[in-house]
Amino acid sequence: MTTVSAGAGELGRLLTAVPPGERGATRIADRVVAKIASQAAREAVGTLPPDAGRPSASVVVHHEAAHVRVHVELDYPCDVGDRCRQVRHQVVDRVGALAGMEVPEVVVQVERLHLVAGPGAAQGRTR
Repeated sequence: MTTVSAGAGELGRLLTAVPPGERGATRIADRVVAKIASQAAREAVGTLPPDAGRPSASVVVHHEAAHVRVHVELDYPCDVGDRCRQVRHQVVDRVGALAGMEVPEVVVQVERLHLVAGPGAAQGRTR
């Protein structure tokens, strides 16, 4: 219990703690969670060619669980499955840590693959 003085000459009054069920709630907007997910995807994807778009995300929050859809562009050739797994893992970790939400679903949609110039690429050959 805390004693607070209302002013000079008045007696302090006791303030009682408000029970947890009556305190209210903190609600994190879907667009804030989407920004966290986008940043997490950027961290997981790493550096991309200059013409690649930045990852974006859309989120639906329902009962303290965030359902996330992430749109990414990747360099090619690469292990697309592994890169998508890294994005999913990073999004789950960052949204959980920063927003305190469970992330039961992360859909990674690869929008575009950017061909990385390598030996034989100029002649149109692939490995």
